[in-house]
Amino acid sequence: MEMVVAADPMPAAAPVPAPQAPAWRELPLRFTGSGVEYLRIWLLHLLLIVVTLGLYLPFAKARRLRYLQANTWVDGDALGFHGDPRTMFRGFMVLVALFGVYAVGGRFAPLAGYVAFLGLCVLWPALWRAGQQFRLANTSWRGLRLAFRGDLGDAYAAFGVVIWPLVVMVGVQRVAADIVTGRVAVSARWVEGVATAIVAVGGIGTLLYVGLLPLALAKVKRYQHNHYQIAGQRTQLQVKTRRFYALAASTAAWVVVPLLLLGALLMVPAVRGLFESRQTLGLAIMGGVLAAYLLGFMLVVPYFHARLQNLVWNHTASEQLRLSSALRFRDLAWMTTKNWVFTLLTLGLYRPFAVINTCRLRVQALRIEVCGSLDGWDGRDSAAYADAAGEAAGDFFGIDVGL
Repeated sequence: MEMVVAADPMPAAAPVPAPQAPAWRELPLRFTGSGVEYLRIWLLHLLLIVVTLGLYLPFAKARRLRYLQANTWVDGDALGFHGDPRTMFRGFMVLVALFGVYAVGGRFAPLAGYVAFLGLCVLWPALWRAGQQFRLANTSWRGLRLAFRGDLGDAYAAFGVVIWPLVVMVGVQRVAADIVTGRVAVSARWVEGVATAIVAVGGIGTLLYVGLLPLALAKVKRYQHNHYQIAGQRTQLQVKTRRFYALAASTAAWVVVPLLLLGALLMVPAVRGLFESRQTLGLAIMGGVLAAYLLGFMLVVPYFHARLQNLVWNHTASEQLRLSSALRFRDLAWMTTKNWVFTLLTLGLYRPFAVINTCRLRVQALRIEVCGSLDGWDGRDSAAYADAAGEAAGDFFGIDVGL
């Protein structure tokens, strides 16, 4: 009798594990600048600026940027700045010429002053874009050059919201001034009507202009943050325009609410009676102006800057790069207040320490996260574009108007 032995069944195939998504990791960010070191640089720059009647300003700015970036460390490596101050000097002289014609021409030849102002407005988007290209093309990290990819048409689209209404408003103001001073002859029976129309247009234009400012800020920030690049990573800003209007409303509340409370207080008969004499009223006005000044610089401005930094950086990212900010308003307000007090007490000598302290606070509030390894990042395309952009910015005056 034969025994039939059953064959062992085929073992089940082991399940293939699903590929894991690359993990995100944070790149440590720190600022190591020293107030004492920067004080020496600042004093030397101040002396050279005074001796050269301001002509050393672009050279001072280049050295300041080089120092601040050399003390900004990302994942154990410092940033570098390679900008040529001679290139920055050319752009500086162009701006000096434009502002000089506007200031001097406006005093002796109003039309020439307005033409210079119009020329500055027409050139400003291109100048600002060139500054962005120049600054980023000359900034590096681990041998990778940064770049700014924004084109010229988008720059004019972003700034046009705020520039062209301003041109119209200044033009209306210029016509009104000419009518009042008699430079423009208007029939006597038309003077009152023309003046009323100009006042109405100016008032409505001012309200519309103020209403457009948050939109303009949103468009400029979106244009700016949509075109940062390092290696193959190009950032995008994903935030609604209404968030900028909310920021503007909350910032305005810092001014409007105290004014309303002050107005309500002055309606109280007992309080109103205290200001019957001119001397008391004058002291009250001076005190109110001083309080408004301190409120603006020590609370309103820090609030706006802290909220704006968090708003834009918390919504800026690329495929493998993510940025965020946790700058607290109270920290920036306290830092700003301390800086102002010590700067006044030291007659300005605390200013370098204020710059370093503020940079450290704002830089260390940022977080940078990357997805996967940085080994595969290829900086050749970014470097080629950065070199071309830097040369183009240098050809177009090579100015740096700030980030």
